Amino acid sequence: MDKLFIKDLEVKGKRVMVRVDYNVPLDAEGNITDDSRIRATLPTINFLLDERARVILTSHLGRPKGKAVPGLSLRPVAKRLSRLLGKEVPLAEDCIGPKVKKLVDKMNPGDVILLENLRFHPEEEKNDQGFARELAGLCEVFIQEAFGNCHRSHASMVGVSRFVQASAIGFLVKKELEYFEKAITNPLCPLVVLLGGAKISDKIKVIKNLLMKVDKIIIGGPVAYTFLKAQGYNTGQSLVDDTMLEEVKNVMQEAKRAGLRFYLPVDFVVAERFSPEAETKVVPFREIPSNWCALDIGPATTRLFKEALGDARTIVWNGPMGAFEMDTFSRGTYAMVEAVASSHALTIVAGGDTAVAFHRAGATFNVSYISTGGGAFLRLLEGDKLPGLAAVTERQAYLERTKAPATTR
Repeated sequence: MDKLFIKDLEVKGKRVMVRVDYNVPLDAEGNITDDSRIRATLPTINFLLDERARVILTSHLGRPKGKAVPGLSLRPVAKRLSRLLGKEVPLAEDCIGPKVKKLVDKMNPGDVILLENLRFHPEEEKNDQGFARELAGLCEVFIQEAFGNCHRSHASMVGVSRFVQASAIGFLVKKELEYFEKAITNPLCPLVVLLGGAKISDKIKVIKNLLMKVDKIIIGGPVAYTFLKAQGYNTGQSLVDDTMLEEVKNVMQEAKRAGLRFYLPVDFVVAERFSPEAETKVVPFREIPSNWCALDIGPATTRLFKEALGDARTIVWNGPMGAFEMDTFSRGTYAMVEAVASSHALTIVAGGDTAVAFHRAGATFNVSYISTGGGAFLRLLEGDKLPGLAAVTERQAYLERTKAPATTR
């Protein structure tokens, strides 16, 4: 994917719109609890400031469903960004309209503003072309830096690129794509993919796409329960997607034909109900009580999975091993965090919940890379194209059209 890069463009003094992903977690008082997504965009913003560009940041936050919800205002983000940049970042009261246009027109080189939540307008998620055109009217150049939202065909992700002089990727998106290349396209082998979480339909697509590309696949979390039920085992009250049983059987047959080493849990932590007060016990995978549910991998599985990671040179992990948000069912996930963090392999973590586990364990600096976009990274693992990237200008075509010299990237 040879997309135009921010360094390929002349941005000095220009109005540059940067689509960022500032969909950060907030506590009950509206305070940001994790600003890693904001920090990840600083290289691009600082590059533009060094070039004396006029920087217009756009983002969404939460799911306001097309209405202005005060609790989902980007005001806390503007405040945090001002602190991180060491300069005031005013928040526009909207993202389009004459008042916003007037505010942008008054910008000086080196100024930064943040537009209000894009999703306060229903046209954003509908990829409305009129809305996209109005956003694009605020700028001359568009930079795609919202990797975490690149799998969405929204107006700010796709539509804006059609109405600007040029669109390019920023430093964050470039880094995401480079790590994907290292992990999947040209990995150091053995390559081991660790999959957990609840949504099995996504994981099935990943497995199908990776059958001939990886050496081992490790399955944990609720995804594993559907795999076990597909083989005829009793899974009790565990979370299972019965609509995917035949698909799972077919995938396991394909994996066997491909000679793929496939690892499933051999024991579980089970409980009568999902509650910290519930009685729990560890049972082999064949002995889950009919009225109990599995909520974490057991100690034997942890040892098995750690051994499977032992010779890995590249590890990609998406999805926790259990309901780690509750301490009672967190040991399996945190044991795997420790195993991945202590590995000598190239380690890439993708997925919001998985990233949270690393943050809580204090292990974020012990992995090679934590992706800012679990959903987008998962789509890449599935072999899908990302609309937010597809809309960005092709580099070679742009350079030929403008006869601009290629830069060293």
